[in-house]
Amino acid sequence: MNGPQAANSFPALILAGGLSRRMGRDKTVAELAGMPMAMHVVARLRPQAGSIALNAPAGFPLDSGLSLVPDTVLGHAGPLAGVLAGLRHAEKAIPHASHLLTVPADTPFLPMDLLTRMAEAAAPGRIVVAASLGRTHPVVALWPLSLADDLETWLADPANRKLQTFIARHPSATVDFPRVETTSGPLDPFFNVNTPEDLAHAEQLLKEYRP
Repeated sequence: MNGPQAANSFPALILAGGLSRRMGRDKTVAELAGMPMAMHVVARLRPQAGSIALNAPAGFPLDSGLSLVPDTVLGHAGPLAGVLAGLRHAEKAIPHASHLLTVPADTPFLPMDLLTRMAEAAAPGRIVVAASLGRTHPVVALWPLSLADDLETWLADPANRKLQTFIARHPSATVDFPRVETTSGPLDPFFNVNTPEDLAHAEQLLKEYRP
């Protein structure tokens, strides 16, 4: 690859393989402001990413029009299994890409400059992680495609499931994103919807926050 990769050529993967225990139903297809929550994430990524795929089980009940990328590691091995599936998919579908962006399907307020700012910190072999309000968000990250083999070997051990532990094995950088002011107070751009109360709060925030 000659020169830095343009931000809008990075592929993105929406992680929608969680069990949604606190919501009591699949939160990624829960209606939010008239459409499934995951589609809010799609809408925020479309102007940014070169392509978007969805990490979810076969038969996932969402007609998103996106490529469906199921986990290759069985048994609900967590978000790292989704990252691995996305890296393998990107290797075949977008072989010129250096990194894959991952985001969770329950974050409807993702920054519109997410990928541009993350790409500025990208380098060969370096994982780039988003942060806000003093917290890192390891599910929102740029993953080098070159780490796919190491991640597959790592996940072969059932004891290895923690995102932060895997990230610590490799060079990494953190990109901090500011809070957003709304009439209800400051909004974390990576606010994620876990409960029915969170869903109701997100519904209200969407009426106030139009980037």
